Amino acid sequence: MTIKINRPLSPFFRIILFYIVLIFVAFLFQTTNIQAKNSGKKQIVVSENNLFRITDYGAVGNGETICTDAIQSAIDACAKAGGGKVVFPNGKFLSGTIVLKSNVELHFEQNATLLASTHHKDFPLQPLPKYRSHKDQLGGFYALVYAEGADNIAITGNGTIDGQGKLQKPRENPKAGDIDGRPRNILLISCKNIRIDGIHLRNSGVWNQHYLNCEDVRINNISVYNHSNRNNDGIDIDGCRRVVLANSIFDSDDDGITLKSTGAAPCEDIVISNCVVSSFCNAIKAGTESTGGFRNISISNCVVKPSVSKEEPVFKTPKTGITGLSLMIVDGGTMEGITVNNLTINGTMAPIYIRLGNRARPHTAGAPVPAVGKVRNISISNVVAYGAGSWGSSITGIPGFPVENISLNNIQLFTAGGVKADNFNPIVKEDEKGYPQPTTWENLPAYGLFIRHVKNILVTGLMVGTTAPDMRVPIVADDVTGLQIKNCQLSGKNPKRPFVTGKAVKQFDIKKPLGWSGDKLILFKE
Repeated sequence: MTIKINRPLSPFFRIILFYIVLIFVAFLFQTTNIQAKNSGKKQIVVSENNLFRITDYGAVGNGETICTDAIQSAIDACAKAGGGKVVFPNGKFLSGTIVLKSNVELHFEQNATLLASTHHKDFPLQPLPKYRSHKDQLGGFYALVYAEGADNIAITGNGTIDGQGKLQKPRENPKAGDIDGRPRNILLISCKNIRIDGIHLRNSGVWNQHYLNCEDVRINNISVYNHSNRNNDGIDIDGCRRVVLANSIFDSDDDGITLKSTGAAPCEDIVISNCVVSSFCNAIKAGTESTGGFRNISISNCVVKPSVSKEEPVFKTPKTGITGLSLMIVDGGTMEGITVNNLTINGTMAPIYIRLGNRARPHTAGAPVPAVGKVRNISISNVVAYGAGSWGSSITGIPGFPVENISLNNIQLFTAGGVKADNFNPIVKEDEKGYPQPTTWENLPAYGLFIRHVKNILVTGLMVGTTAPDMRVPIVADDVTGLQIKNCQLSGKNPKRPFVTGKAVKQFDIKKPLGWSGDKLILFKE
């Protein structure tokens, strides 16, 4: 007997049937997922927002299980899908080298840490990049996060990249210094459209983050603490174009914010703003490597302060730091179009250091020896330097190759002073081939500003003073053409000494500063 029911289901029963079907489908999906995991297959989970969680690829956040393959699988899947976010959840994920690919963002959730392995085998030598530089002498590089030639990449979030730098050891090779195989935390080479935002970077084996020959780089709101090994720079922007670094905090054993040119490409069109920098060496620096030069650099609204680290400096440097601002060319190249504005420097032995030297080191084997470079067209304004050591600030070229077109406006240089006649050498060696750093000279013959081999320099609104009486003069000029000094003020302990001394000074206009009461304002030798 067949029973026909022509009457449609009531709305109530339709809803009940819908939920029964929905529960059944969910049960099938969960069962399939469990079977796939139990069979050893990696279940790829992709949300509507293209999120690839590394734990879905086998990563375990216990700080002990090596997760390199799992993290790389998530990156590869993300890249294959056209891009998205590779997500690090809460946990410590131990890893060797991972290679970042185009259109992939590494995103760190709260309390997520990428922890570097301490075994050499987990950091294979990356292939020699197409862009050659002085730092690839091992035939390539070692790094925790690495990319070459990638486009539209990012590292974001509120997590941490920890390189375990104290445990990173050099490899057995003939190189030394910063070319000994210790891994960088981040190394991006010839990449474009880069965004680094919010991340905490800690304890690298060597340089913390190295951006080499990259373009269109935005680095914002990061914090860096790097006191774990030799050559622990905070950041190295190397031969890059169109870079904005802002709103970040650095504390490093070696140099803090560093611009370099270790290859043929210049560092140009760079903005550094709203940063707090601490360093046992040089807080904000361009150099030492300078092959491609530095052009169109703007540094503004930054604070240099003593480090919070209780560690002793690796290089036995003063804990207050060597310099606040260092601008230098020593391996050829041209530095021009540099503006520095609104800079506070608390501490350091030599607040301002501008240097043209002639180390003349080729950037790669077989490259020609570079000619003497150029340093010109630099404006520094609104700088307050206080609590500084006794070494003094300097602007120096070399014989026949002057630094050109320098303006200093509204600068305060308040130093410790206390230097006696036998604590400084009135004759400052040239040392054009040496490593460019005030440690070469230490106490200069001027407690304020030492100027040598310079053409066209304007100093206005300079305030200089010492805490303790000092036997030196405020300013020394040697081989200077076109020297203008006006609207200055002294607050030192020896107001009767000459304001400016030196030799071979041509075309000068020097006005009497407030606070000076000596007999001779200027004392120049022929």
